[in-house]
Amino acid sequence: MFQLMMVKTTPWIKKNNFRIMTIAECYKKVNKDCFKFIKSQETKKEKFKNKEKMIRSFLIPVCFWIANKRKNKKPYFLGLAGGQGTGKTTTSSIIKIILEKYFKLNVFKISIDDFYKTRKERLNLSKKIHPMLMIRGVPGTHDIQMMHNFFKKVKSKNFKTTKLPTFNKAIDDRFSKKNWYKIKKRPDVIIFEGWCVGAKPELNKTLKRPINSLEKDKDKNLIWRKHVNNQLKTRYKSLYSQLNCMIYLKAKNFNLLQKWRLKQENKLRLKTKKSSSHKIMNKDDVIRFMQTYQRITENMFKKMPKYASIVLNLNSDHQIKTAVYKKK
Repeated sequence: MFQLMMVKTTPWIKKNNFRIMTIAECYKKVNKDCFKFIKSQETKKEKFKNKEKMIRSFLIPVCFWIANKRKNKKPYFLGLAGGQGTGKTTTSSIIKIILEKYFKLNVFKISIDDFYKTRKERLNLSKKIHPMLMIRGVPGTHDIQMMHNFFKKVKSKNFKTTKLPTFNKAIDDRFSKKNWYKIKKRPDVIIFEGWCVGAKPELNKTLKRPINSLEKDKDKNLIWRKHVNNQLKTRYKSLYSQLNCMIYLKAKNFNLLQKWRLKQENKLRLKTKKSSSHKIMNKDDVIRFMQTYQRITENMFKKMPKYASIVLNLNSDHQIKTAVYKKK
């Protein structure tokens, strides 16, 4: 579990004269709901530390920043990215609670993971383009058209009730439609989170050198790498350009992400009933699985801090060390 270690006071808060009393007032209204959510994410072995400080010193200031940016009645699209296990779900969920409870905004949160293509669709991709596209995760394995349609519907003044998929990682496929999200009212804020949200494509020449053994052995002709990169250049670029801001959870290195992802799988194993249909990964599975994520993740380490609105730097203990707000 991650916790807040140190957060720099943002120039934005100083400039807009949001004093400690304002933060305290907000904290008083939201802390019970935030703690309730955090408790639902804890296990017997892993507990959140410094919960009060995490909410008061970090997440509440971020929410004031978001509320200030949303100056009109149009839906505000917030992108939130970070590598495997960085705390995207926890961060986005608590931000949602604060925005709803204190700022009285209608917030809808969804992960790019929920838009994964079905196993059957990925199987077809793996046969037509490259076998590695059977593995969920990289751009090209999501239903990009469904995401575009969702963004379009939310922007429409004549918003109508819509349903969106939910993905079950335990079986590596979508839940049945009866378990899909149902949105009855147009959201004020949409939190769109995911490991590759906002990712930029690479230059073609950088694709030639394999970044790990999986690329070296399974993608000798660069078919998979070029396909994924082309997805970022085209359809994903068009989608991400609609985001109003980006928050990036930045880990120190890729090895830490593998460690944190393994913790996630162990947590999922504890919450999931034993069944042959459940596809929970062991350590070797996680290492192989994350090799498909490595190229884009490493590229995001380099590029995302340059254009993200807020960068949250995590240390090796899974704690947020600093928060850097982009200057205009």
